[in-house]
Amino acid sequence: MKKKIPAYLELYQQLRNAITDGTYPYGSKLPSKRSISSQYRLSLVTIEHALELLNEEGYIEPKERAGLFVSYRSDTVLPVTEELDAVYTIPEKLPEDSFPFSVIARTIRRVVSEYQEEILVKSPPHGHPLLQNAIATHLAMSRGIHVKPEQILIGSGSEYLYGLLVVLLGRDLLYGVEDPSYETIQNVYRSNGVELDLLKLGNNGIRSEELKRTKADVLHITPFHSWPTGITADASKRREYLDWAVNHDRILIEDDYDSEFTLSGKPADTLFAMEPDYHVIYLNTFSRTIAPSVRIGYMILPMKWLNVFEEKAGFYSCSVSTFSQLLLYELIHSGDYERHINRIRRNRRRRQ
Repeated sequence: MKKKIPAYLELYQQLRNAITDGTYPYGSKLPSKRSISSQYRLSLVTIEHALELLNEEGYIEPKERAGLFVSYRSDTVLPVTEELDAVYTIPEKLPEDSFPFSVIARTIRRVVSEYQEEILVKSPPHGHPLLQNAIATHLAMSRGIHVKPEQILIGSGSEYLYGLLVVLLGRDLLYGVEDPSYETIQNVYRSNGVELDLLKLGNNGIRSEELKRTKADVLHITPFHSWPTGITADASKRREYLDWAVNHDRILIEDDYDSEFTLSGKPADTLFAMEPDYHVIYLNTFSRTIAPSVRIGYMILPMKWLNVFEEKAGFYSCSVSTFSQLLLYELIHSGDYERHINRIRRNRRRRQ
């Protein structure tokens, strides 16, 4: 049975679509909450929740004593220059953010007891089917990403997957990366013989003039909490990234590290969910949400890339043990993983 989405999310999607298709153009004023409530026959609480999400994701902005106005815009009207106010360092991982050790210990015992000698069997090249299915289900429910399990490739952390991407896409391409960015991204690409173009960040992501300037074939971006600046791209910038890729037949690598811990009522739309057919490759890892020692990441390929991957990198063995994959599968399947994410998000909201 298909799970019915909450009323506030349904309203959020309707208003978001009305904004992105130009029904409510940039700078226009939204109807009042009471007008929306009367039109959609929803409570004011539901209306306020939907509007909060639109505000958090950059589709609208409130103006004191004036109302709510559309802030979403296409790249044709984005400002020519976007200055970066300041660079700050994201704090170290807090102890209370760590996954409860007691739950991990209990799950380890269950995996050993239930799967026995299966934990010693070599994993299939792309990952264990149970874990692929669990990740696919989790992403559909939490991020609006709907993919087949075979599109999910399991690897030992982001660095390993960056290397696989070079094998898949090729070393003769120009790769664009954020400046500043997570240093390991640049190190892995350079160690694989890749030429980089460093694209300056503004307050909302890569500056528009940098996107227009670059000749990069591939753009590696971290739309949520880019390291070390903490910058998160809003809806307008994410649309600009997609237009850059689709209009010029280029590839986006969406590195979605840490996005599960957003303080928003729902995580921002992923670029992959917005364009799942060809131009976006999605990456994420469990090292942040469970523990740094859990070197398990995953990459989602559009269906059109699967045959190319098999030809160029299908011979690679999965670099994560069967035992580790089954442990992660049990954490997700039991609901312990989702409960942990929700607990951390509640704690962060209270601290904020």
